[in-house]
Amino acid sequence: MTISNLVKPWMIAGLLAVFAASCASTQEEFIVEEDGAPVDGQAQTGSVGDGSSGGADATGLADGDFGDGTAMNALETLEQEDGTMSVRIVYFEFDSAKLTSESIEVLETHGNFISANGEVTVRLEGHADERGSREYNIALGDRRAQSVRRVLLFQGASTDQVETVSYGEEQPAVTDHTEEAWSLNRRVELIYTVN
Repeated sequence: MTISNLVKPWMIAGLLAVFAASCASTQEEFIVEEDGAPVDGQAQTGSVGDGSSGGADATGLADGDFGDGTAMNALETLEQEDGTMSVRIVYFEFDSAKLTSESIEVLETHGNFISANGEVTVRLEGHADERGSREYNIALGDRRAQSVRRVLLFQGASTDQVETVSYGEEQPAVTDHTEEAWSLNRRVELIYTVN
């Protein structure tokens, strides 16, 4: 047996170990004063200047951070009437459960928020317009809720924090029989609870 035959398995095993370690951990950087001590013990996720949101909302502040050193709890964050977290309805095209890129961006912020707040749960309520059979619309509402769920879980929310339910056509947001009304009924609503 030659040395090159022995080195290859060790190199592969080493590379796999490095890859697994990098996937399993998240990098945390701390705001530090000149003496090297962490400021207020607050950790920031994501690298400074790397463009990652790291739980940042539309204002650029980390979830629950007012920017003046005071922290906002989960309930206060959910009560805000502006910013990405205030968007709690995702709309869909006719006969589709595919998310738009804009919806995915909003859901990524929600997923980061949920994963950072273990006391938060969310119920994803899937809906459809009145066209199609009742059974078909229940299934379509479920597929839509599952699409949203996948994004939230991918962002770190736990399966215990995310519940799905489908109402199909049974709870329309608008009762008119127009394309505009139908487009408002094809949706998933995010209903939060803080325990």
